[in-house]
Amino acid sequence: MANVAVDEDQQWLVNCLSATLDPNQEVRSFAETSLNQASLQPAALLLKQFIKKHWQEGDESFEHPAVSSDEKVVIRGLLLSTVDDPSRKLCTAISMAISSIAVYDWPESWPDLLPFLLKLIGDQSNMNGVHGGLRCLALLSGDLDDTMIPTLVPVLFPCLYTIVSSSQTYNKYLQTKALSIIYACTSILGAMSGVYQAEASALMEPMLKPWVDQFSFILEHPVQPEDPDDWSIRMEVLKCLNQFVQNFPSFTESDFRGIVGPLWQTFVSSLGVYFRSAIEGTEDPYEGRYDSDGAEISLESFVIQLFEFLLTIVGSRKLVKVVTNNIADLVYYTIAFLQVTEQQVHTWSVDANQFVADEDDATYSCRVSGKYLYAGKC
Repeated sequence: MANVAVDEDQQWLVNCLSATLDPNQEVRSFAETSLNQASLQPAALLLKQFIKKHWQEGDESFEHPAVSSDEKVVIRGLLLSTVDDPSRKLCTAISMAISSIAVYDWPESWPDLLPFLLKLIGDQSNMNGVHGGLRCLALLSGDLDDTMIPTLVPVLFPCLYTIVSSSQTYNKYLQTKALSIIYACTSILGAMSGVYQAEASALMEPMLKPWVDQFSFILEHPVQPEDPDDWSIRMEVLKCLNQFVQNFPSFTESDFRGIVGPLWQTFVSSLGVYFRSAIEGTEDPYEGRYDSDGAEISLESFVIQLFEFLLTIVGSRKLVKVVTNNIADLVYYTIAFLQVTEQQVHTWSVDANQFVADEDDATYSCRVSGKYLYAGKC
């Protein structure tokens, strides 16, 4: 019965999607209203399951009936037309569906997908579209391989650079999402560099300096307290820099020298924020919280990424000499980060009190039985 119910739900979803293209205005309006109401339900999950089970014959999870070619065209077009929906949850659901289809259809059967998304993120008059396009590209970037990256990077990175470098136009959330795509692509390029090192380096070399300059601009300002968007964008910058340092020989010592000052500003100012939030305060108020895309936004996760990058620098023969003269200051501030946090004190106090209570109960039990307590036992 459960399978029948799911199939009925899937059929309803297809009917609604088709009805949104009906020439009758009343039919279209009703279908759109139904889909908006369904967005509050697990409709996105149904659509994803529908694509997984019925989209591609021969796939291990495929079940009949198969979606026809005409229906695929309709569904793909409808999804693209709604990816700029102002509802963040609905936009994420649509992006997930597009990503699921792209696994099967892009680029061969869906060649207009990338041009559409690039145009969408370049339209400064439609910030909902920029968000939806970036969300799709972020999901797609997780499924890219070394055959797609060389053709994608030269056209995608300039668009992303415009977003990251235009803080007056794009907010930090959108800039962070753009940087997450840069990180995903450079991670794949980094994996390629083992076999195709010359090709990967040639692809990235012209872009390194502009990106490093932009990273410096982001890092040179003091870290802001209680501002998860500020922590998130810096964390993505550090992740990208980690990839540059580890995987691209064209990232030179002189490139790194240009970012040392801004990096130090971020490092030192983050200590002040961390000290007030975690060591003096009760705990990170954003700990365990995630944005609408599932990315962690805690101060602690940013600090961890900061130290991961510092470890990469210290472990690099080429770059460690840049910080050698300031190693004493680096150690001093690093030790300062190791101070016990207020939350840790609270946790240990609770555990200690519980231990004492347990010991007192055990001691009392032993005395009642005329025995002595030793190693927790009578």
